[in-house]
Amino acid sequence: MQRIGAACLVAMCGLLSAAPAQADWVPPFKGNDTGGIIAYSLARQADARQLAVDHCAGYGKVVKFLAVQPYEGGYVSFACRWVPYGTHARPLRTLY
Repeated sequence: MQRIGAACLVAMCGLLSAAPAQADWVPPFKGNDTGGIIAYSLARQADARQLAVDHCAGYGKVVKFLAVQPYEGGYVSFACRWVPYGTHARPLRTLY
């Protein structure tokens, strides 16, 4: 019985070591009420500025771009800020 248990343990360790490692997958556009990221590959295909403006306007905020990593696998990051003082109009949301 111990031999069977040891053989099963060796087989499971072999299967786990042969399986490829997998990193977490991040969608090309991800954000919440404080900001978000846009994959650089998506930013080259679509208007990243308009995507960010529409996203922040959904929360009643304006967009402020923070950084760009201009290479494959990089991101465009942005923050959603409250409308500045003295502005009476709410952010505009555009139609696609």
